[in-house]
Amino acid sequence: MLGRLKNLFSSTPIDPNSFRAPMSSTSLAKPEIATFAAGCFWGVEHIFLKHYPPSQNKGIISTSVGYTGGNPLVTNPSYRLVCGGATDHAEALKIEFDPSIVSYAELVEFFYRTHDPTTVNRQGGDTGSQYRSAIFTHSDDQAAIAKRVTEEVQAKHFTPKGKKIVTEILPAGTWWDAEDYHQLYLFKNPDGYQCPTHRLHW
Repeated sequence: MLGRLKNLFSSTPIDPNSFRAPMSSTSLAKPEIATFAAGCFWGVEHIFLKHYPPSQNKGIISTSVGYTGGNPLVTNPSYRLVCGGATDHAEALKIEFDPSIVSYAELVEFFYRTHDPTTVNRQGGDTGSQYRSAIFTHSDDQAAIAKRVTEEVQAKHFTPKGKKIVTEILPAGTWWDAEDYHQLYLFKNPDGYQCPTHRLHW
């Protein structure tokens, strides 16, 4: 966490609108939401936007980082409170996407490609329940897809290595946006802290 707090408030101004895209004018589908937790949300948001930039019409419309999956009695949690571990919220990424361009299954598989889902409450050197691996589903269909893709990824990429996915698959609950300075953090701070597990693993 100390590495993350270093130079937290020294950032380069960017236009957030450049990381948002309109829904495709030819799409007959409605936008959907996907919510993933995979460790430090700076790196999770960065790698999704790096590979699905809204400006290239690859299906992601917008993203936001925030907190979810915690104690329902705790409202509007702060970064400091979440990092303390007492609220049990996960740092997470909320993605608005166009399902006519990118499927939910593809996003779930990409989620697994870009972190280590076999460590409990840990990504790299970051430890604590806020760094757990979790998929927060927004419908029964999403839950079924998430479970199917998890089984496929387990069989193909982790069973041969003798490892087991520990990712939670849970219905999405209340979402709290993180503070503004966390949004698009690694685009504002290119030299900022990034968890080493946030890369393409296959």
